[in-house]
Amino acid sequence: MKRRHLLQLGAAAALNPWAQMRALAQTAPAAGGYRALVCVFLFGGNDGNNLLVPNDARYASYQRARPKLALDKATLLPLSLSNASGLALHPAFTGLSGLINRGQASVVANVGPLLQPTTLAQYNANSVPLPSNLFSHSDQQGAWQSGVPEGPARNGWGGRLLERAVAEGQANRGYAAISLSGGNIWEAGDKSLTPYRVSSAGRFGFDFYDPNAKAGSDPLSAAVAATLAETRAHPFEQTWLNLMGRSLEAQRVLSGALASSSVGTVFPDTELGRQLGMAAKLIAARGVLGLSRQCFFTSIGGFDTHGDDQLQRQAENFAEIDAAVTAFNTAMGALGLADSVTLFTASDFGRTFASNGSGTDHAWGNHHLVVGGAARGVNGGKLLGRMPELALGGPDDVGDGVWLPSTATDQLGAELARWFGADATTLAAVWPHASGFDRLAGWA
Repeated sequence: MKRRHLLQLGAAAALNPWAQMRALAQTAPAAGGYRALVCVFLFGGNDGNNLLVPNDARYASYQRARPKLALDKATLLPLSLSNASGLALHPAFTGLSGLINRGQASVVANVGPLLQPTTLAQYNANSVPLPSNLFSHSDQQGAWQSGVPEGPARNGWGGRLLERAVAEGQANRGYAAISLSGGNIWEAGDKSLTPYRVSSAGRFGFDFYDPNAKAGSDPLSAAVAATLAETRAHPFEQTWLNLMGRSLEAQRVLSGALASSSVGTVFPDTELGRQLGMAAKLIAARGVLGLSRQCFFTSIGGFDTHGDDQLQRQAENFAEIDAAVTAFNTAMGALGLADSVTLFTASDFGRTFASNGSGTDHAWGNHHLVVGGAARGVNGGKLLGRMPELALGGPDDVGDGVWLPSTATDQLGAELARWFGADATTLAAVWPHASGFDRLAGWA
């Protein structure tokens, strides 16, 4: 086998961030129990106005504002919230509505990036600082994931949280931040942590490789092993060989850890289903990694619905989310981790209450879901935050049905960080503006 062919075959694996792994150590989780946060990012800006819908007298205002997009009232899934009434979920959320009604999940209303508490009068007078480049996809994705909305996102609040929750030098520290959906800002630390990217299929590119194979029985594996054992004078070539060697060894050990991971729940064969299924397997293998704190990033796209058939596209996406998240919640329960893992949704921004015809445009405040862990017990089955008044030109509308957030991402994120175990010093570093806001309304 020519070296050139080997280089071509191994290029993808060499770029795999798992190559940075060190040998796994068998250690016990730290005291205080296991905690994990799972972000499901809805790329494109989900229309939360059709996620959480009034099914009381407010429905008439909702229907008037979006004549072609209003959901049939008879199809809505009523919510039995302990602190609010007259609200329902999109009809695709058959599983999630049940979780909310059983106190295993909650809804967060009208949440979005802010720098300080802001009224409509202050917004109109431009008398308070506002997040940079509102309504821009990339900037607002960065604002949600970084928690620092006044400028370019350099690292994320999940990464900053992990930097302080998992001590430097701890074995397998790099596994604290795992992405099942490519690169992201949310898990990027402000010190040394970078998220590892894992395929949702659990494959790493060199599954055929056996480091102990003999040339006669497995010439390809033997050729790889011989090449990796060479010493090169050129620093780039030697670095590449070192990187490949570590990657292949890490792959071998990780594959063994996943093979010993038992998850009996069947996940849907969708992109998000595969991502959350792999997250569940990695969580089940947590004992091998010896970590008591982890963050997982997953995502689903297709929410930028300006002129598309929003009703159809959103129904399909919501059905995928519902099936995948419900399966994940079931898996966590089967692992005895229902109170230890919290899943939450996030998105670029909301979309206008007023329809532009068959779709909606970029907006600001949005409605989201929190499932498991932090959204159980006293926090389960609740409306967290405050619903906007569903009126064009009303007290929450900055124009065209763009809701001024009544809850800041800092408020939601700070509560999740506290549940994760963050103290006051950590909170100040993770959410630098949170001290300027009250605690999240409805949170215990």
